[in-house]
Amino acid sequence: MIIPIVMAGGSGSRLWPLSRQLNPKQFLPLADADLSMLQATIQRLAGLDIGLPRLICNEQHRFLAAEQLRLLGMEQASILLEPVGRNTAPAVALAALQAVADGSDPVLLVLAADHLIADVAAFQASILSALPLAQAGKLVTFGIVPTHAETGYGYIEQGAAVGGGGYAVSRFVEKPDLVTAQAYLGSGSYLWNSGMFMFRASRYLAELELFRPDILAACRTALAGGTQDMHFTRVDAAAFAACPDESIDYAVMEKTDAAVMVPLDAGWSDIGSWSALWDVSDKDAQGNVFKGDVLDQQSHNTYVHASNRLVATLGVSDLVIVETKDAVLVAHKDQVQDVKKIVERLKAAGRSEHLNNREVYRPWGVYDAIDNGHRYQVKRITVKPGAKLSLQMHHHRAEHWIVVSGTAKVTNGETTFLVTENQSTYIPIGQVHSLENPGVIPLELIEVQSGSYLGEDDIVRFADNYGRV
Repeated sequence: MIIPIVMAGGSGSRLWPLSRQLNPKQFLPLADADLSMLQATIQRLAGLDIGLPRLICNEQHRFLAAEQLRLLGMEQASILLEPVGRNTAPAVALAALQAVADGSDPVLLVLAADHLIADVAAFQASILSALPLAQAGKLVTFGIVPTHAETGYGYIEQGAAVGGGGYAVSRFVEKPDLVTAQAYLGSGSYLWNSGMFMFRASRYLAELELFRPDILAACRTALAGGTQDMHFTRVDAAAFAACPDESIDYAVMEKTDAAVMVPLDAGWSDIGSWSALWDVSDKDAQGNVFKGDVLDQQSHNTYVHASNRLVATLGVSDLVIVETKDAVLVAHKDQVQDVKKIVERLKAAGRSEHLNNREVYRPWGVYDAIDNGHRYQVKRITVKPGAKLSLQMHHHRAEHWIVVSGTAKVTNGETTFLVTENQSTYIPIGQVHSLENPGVIPLELIEVQSGSYLGEDDIVRFADNYGRV
């Protein structure tokens, strides 16, 4: 059996303003209207003999990841939480150590959560070709058959055939300049480095022990000092922070003599920029890609994503226009790799637009910060059926709740009561309170906050169903 290890870290800053630090691209439906990139990564494994996926993600994304797994019917899938990012070699080491803890030694299929693969059948065929090699003790990497001279990817030089559709790895090479990339493409011997792998858990750990024992030791310590919280595994934060930051390629694959490469020709893209998303999207006769409410007149080769309102374009070419509730990006397609510089400027200025969208996801549901001003803030809150906000209080703000639809079970001080549609309740400053949806449909309400300080850190929690402090 194959155990998928899905790496869902990263911030996706080049896809701002849709992708934000607390809601990055792997959790967004970018290439599929119905599935996030994470969900699509898992769904394309359907039909293979696999176990439940094991997800590796940042601590701050844990509830977002858990909800997306729940929507796939995979509530029991384990989620390994990284307190800090330490690249792929330590992340996969943690997953491999978990995999062998019960005495088994499964084949691990290491995937990124934010890749697009158009041809699922070809993708699965490559996995099946790689499986006997992995079972035999090889460390398999998947090389993407290149379609053009690309300077944004690393490359793998293909060596002699080793049977089963695999090839020896002659060498890994860094991202080349354009002339070198064109030579690689013309040779037919170089493939893009996908960052996807397949190997037995014990084999990877053995090679890591050989070449980077410091990484393996730090991961063992971090996992041994961790805790289990529902389906979340938390490692010891201090031990993991002390682990070296290293990729699988640098730590193991470039050093081992057991590396082999299986070609993958399946319409792959890492969706690393808005222009890459334009490349893989269906276009109209003028080369445009329009998503949402877009009205166009004589534009060409332009990507427009309208999230909430009408976007009109007139006679423009080669642009990327992305509209969200709190930000609009307008960029030339040749410049979109530098979107991350805008994100860096937002961070440096102490602004919040890099951190989260206006809609903020919580384990109990979502809230949309509709409006704010001096001493007030208005939110639209949606609470999932059966979900409950923490029992809490605020030192600096009062809250007024108006139910729009559904039924709210409200704890307000010493009393608990129901509030239904078109009814409201008031929570004074300093009052202990909680909100719950006891019904079977989503609860929607408007919250009006007023006070001298309205920050999210003005919350004192007394009880919480989701392990938050």
